[in-house]
Amino acid sequence: QGKFVTADAGLGHARLSVIGIGDGQQPMSDVSGNLTIAFNGEIFNYLELREGLIAKGRRFRTSSDTEVILHLYDEMGEDCLPLLNGDFAFAIWDNRRRRMVLARDRMGVRPLFYTNKDGVLYFASEIKALMKVPGVSAEIDPIALDQIFTLWAPIAPRTAFRNIHELEPASVMIATQGQVTVKRYWHLDYPHRDAPSTVTNEGDAAEELQALLTDAVRLRMRADVPVGSYLSGGLDSSLVSALAAGMTPRKLQTFSVTFDSAEHDESAFQTEMASALGTHHRTIACRAGDIAGVFPEVIRFAERPIIRTAPAPLYQLSGLVRQAGLKVVLTGEGADEVFAGYDVFKEARVRRFCGRQPASRMRPQLFRRLYPYLPGLQQQSVEYLAAFFGAGNAALDDPLFSHRPRFKTTAAAKIFFSGDLRATLKGYDAAEDLVSQLPQAFSLWHPLHQAQYLETRFLLPGYILSSQGDRMAMAHGIEGRFPFLDPRLVAFAARLPPEMKLKGLVEKHILRKAAKHLVPTPIRERTKQPYRAPDASSFVGAGELDYVRDCLSEASIAAGGLFNAKAVANLHEKCRTQPVSG
Repeated sequence: QGKFVTADAGLGHARLSVIGIGDGQQPMSDVSGNLTIAFNGEIFNYLELREGLIAKGRRFRTSSDTEVILHLYDEMGEDCLPLLNGDFAFAIWDNRRRRMVLARDRMGVRPLFYTNKDGVLYFASEIKALMKVPGVSAEIDPIALDQIFTLWAPIAPRTAFRNIHELEPASVMIATQGQVTVKRYWHLDYPHRDAPSTVTNEGDAAEELQALLTDAVRLRMRADVPVGSYLSGGLDSSLVSALAAGMTPRKLQTFSVTFDSAEHDESAFQTEMASALGTHHRTIACRAGDIAGVFPEVIRFAERPIIRTAPAPLYQLSGLVRQAGLKVVLTGEGADEVFAGYDVFKEARVRRFCGRQPASRMRPQLFRRLYPYLPGLQQQSVEYLAAFFGAGNAALDDPLFSHRPRFKTTAAAKIFFSGDLRATLKGYDAAEDLVSQLPQAFSLWHPLHQAQYLETRFLLPGYILSSQGDRMAMAHGIEGRFPFLDPRLVAFAARLPPEMKLKGLVEKHILRKAAKHLVPTPIRERTKQPYRAPDASSFVGAGELDYVRDCLSEASIAAGGLFNAKAVANLHEKCRTQPVSG
């Protein structure tokens, strides 16, 4: 741990040593003492940047990537940010210009929060640190709660708490005496839907994709400590692990979660892939009761209400990595956003077809093709299926067409809001708030790219990388690295024509081709099974934990003032006395 304090500014840092272990202590100042940095994360291309700086006559005192940022900023100011291929959040005190510069990586992997109290700017990697500021309280923001109960996450810069904000991904904040400005240094963009594609040959595209991903993994294997890999049993983590296994002189260490229920478990594929690669493979079994047991810690590190249990097994998994003595792990997150792997992309395609062909009898067959891993849905009535796919078809030009049914389904849980909270939120529409954040060019993109933008720009940093990603990993001091979010790969994927990503109803088509000689066919060709974990069954019924009863008691709910105590009590009783699924 270290600190830097002057009459005008202060920086503090608690370090997870991964690169430059012996000489990368922070906060770090340059030779002149005019620039001081506190930095969380990694710059994966720091060696290449360092070589360029040395060629210009720059001299280095350490082997760390932290010092590379200082030199780049000294030369270019905040214009250096697009050069950084990394996951980062940092603060630089620029004493010459009397300003504090805060910056965050493109995709929003590393967190950065701030608040302004009595004219003083406070910032930190965790909201808990800001709660220590006198006068800053943990007061829930009702708008943020409505957004979470619609969109799964607050719309940045809003957080779950009043007066505490999040620096948006790909943004830089410059704070001087009496003035704070925020600007974006990078934008996710897609080609015009009618523009001829610059990528036309599928074979060449698959080859380029494999080369880019290989280099992304190579850069993310850079560390002065061993690097492991998550292995879910799906295509994405299997491909990353396959590439990583060929780059380490040691046997690659891989880590997986297994579940009791066949509905959630993918252990057969995990074992097959680990065996094919010859990795040192470890698993941790996650039972329904385990989820309830760790959930208070999950919430403490997520620092927000969450509407799914999926982060809990990842919290356990990062603990397993820590027990193995590792600090760094590769993951396959980001591939579903970048290469169109989620069901929502296929759903939207089918719904558009149904909207244009309302008399088609193909709806049941299409629905069952979408969800082969959910056997309970195979017996649904034609009427139910027609209703599902009929949702929103009257407005095919709706900017949220792809996600509107999901948002509507999630928002149904707002029936449990208290009368006071409903009154506070009267007239507010979280979905329309999201629409107001969309770029002008959004309407000119192909529908698949519009859906990808919603996932990548909002849900990826707002939920996947936060509640399931960085927060659950760092709870155990583990740094997650995401090769699929390498900026070169993201830019390449954005240029690909939609049919190379979603071919008919086959998701991640081009990624499957790129993985042909690296991943066994059964794993490469299997339909994606979304990562899910047991829900209601984790908390209610036999063995129900005391904190669950206490939190859901009428007295506790009424004291919070956010939810209808009677409605919640009825739901709790219903879950306890009737069979639950999930």
